[in-house]
Amino acid sequence: MRFRGVLFQLAILSAAALVALPGLSQSMPATVGETLSGKRIVLAEATRNHVTVLVAGFSREGGAGCGAWFKAIRADSALAGVGVYEVASLEGAPGIFRGAIKNGMRKGMSAADQDMNVVLTQDDKLWRQYFGVTTDKEPYVALLDANGKVLWHGHGAAAELEPLLKNAFR
Repeated sequence: MRFRGVLFQLAILSAAALVALPGLSQSMPATVGETLSGKRIVLAEATRNHVTVLVAGFSREGGAGCGAWFKAIRADSALAGVGVYEVASLEGAPGIFRGAIKNGMRKGMSAADQDMNVVLTQDDKLWRQYFGVTTDKEPYVALLDANGKVLWHGHGAAAELEPLLKNAFR
């Protein structure tokens, strides 16, 4: 009888832990964004039916690390065929500076890569919850299956975490 009680408590704790994990207990926000090429995009729709990696930055420092992730994923043959979107949340940036920020992001970027870079200017709080942001000084990464289920998520430098992402993809 005691064994059943322990199993029941473990089941409750496991369920609570799953709900508490970022990206697992909620669906992706349906925010309308814009690619750096000027196209309207809703990531929740664009990622549907595709295995996708989202790499998000919530500050200048976090955004700087996103580029390394984008390049690492694109360069890794084990991740070939995975869609990659780089997401920049600019809601906190004053509107007067947003155009300059986007121009800086575009510099040296191909038109195809501009289509995969998404700028969000609303729902910052929802996106922070979705990615489980604890510090905005790092990039946040989520691997989604074709149904939008989060298979893996983390935050930090690509050099350290990209092997974990690749392992989750297998």
